[in-house]
Amino acid sequence: MQEKIGAVRENIARVMVGSEEVTDLLLAAFLAGGHVLLEDMPGTGKTVLARSMARSMDVRFGRIQFTPDLLPGDVTGIHYYHQQRGEFIFREGPVFANILLADEINRATPRTQSALLECMAEGQVTVDGETRELAEPFMVIATQNPVETYGCFPLPEAQLDRFLMKLSMGSLTQAQERAMVDRFIDAEPLASLAPVVTQEETRALRAKCREIYVHADLRSYLVQIVQGTRSATAAGVSPRGTLALLRAAQGYAMVRGRDFVTPEDIKAVAAPVLVHRWIGGEGGEREAAAGIRQFLQTVPVPTENWSRS
Repeated sequence: MQEKIGAVRENIARVMVGSEEVTDLLLAAFLAGGHVLLEDMPGTGKTVLARSMARSMDVRFGRIQFTPDLLPGDVTGIHYYHQQRGEFIFREGPVFANILLADEINRATPRTQSALLECMAEGQVTVDGETRELAEPFMVIATQNPVETYGCFPLPEAQLDRFLMKLSMGSLTQAQERAMVDRFIDAEPLASLAPVVTQEETRALRAKCREIYVHADLRSYLVQIVQGTRSATAAGVSPRGTLALLRAAQGYAMVRGRDFVTPEDIKAVAAPVLVHRWIGGEGGEREAAAGIRQFLQTVPVPTENWSRS
């Protein structure tokens, strides 16, 4: 199993430069069965990272370019009348894929954004009263420009809560940016990227993730972290966020090659999992992330042998 995860990481690294931690978190979310929101300014590599991961797996890939005039049916699919057959036929939308790239999701209206709610939460699509199951695995990788960018619609809290993690690409160092120039000067690595795991193997990896061991003390530790986001003035993170933190920690431990979770795994995924769920906190998400990191320093870390033995 670990060989397959390592192969995907190496494949993505053929395209991406200086994004190792973001790649690990993205893979952790996939293994945990979650969805990821990549937010950063245009041109930082969000779409390339999403496409690199999708191309590394032998799965069906779908892409939606979100625009203000996009309709919900453009996402989920529609029934249309087939004149020769004399009946209505369902035409699948791009959401019927294993990995769906929702590019610039916050450029669509809230009505169209909401078309993904059922897909992300329940793995199914309901159109005109008919429900259709989505194939497994199913993951949404959405990219988003900051809301201060012209022509964007902020994602509502219900939509944000469907994302297991919210990640930012960050900036490249001078050496990393030079390495990117050298890599792309005479080639397009993404175009030649080939799958390194099969669809059956991705399903097996996801099933294995649920078996990652979490010590009882660490279960209490992550609950204490979530409880710390709640106060008299802030609703804090919901119980769904608690489960998200658990699943993300299991996925991150698996990416790191272990069959058990450590406190470092929980710390690594805490901010990406909780920051966009901190409802009612003072300040914006940057302040919330800083608050989470500061709070992690105050919560006593249990010391144990975290493996099953």
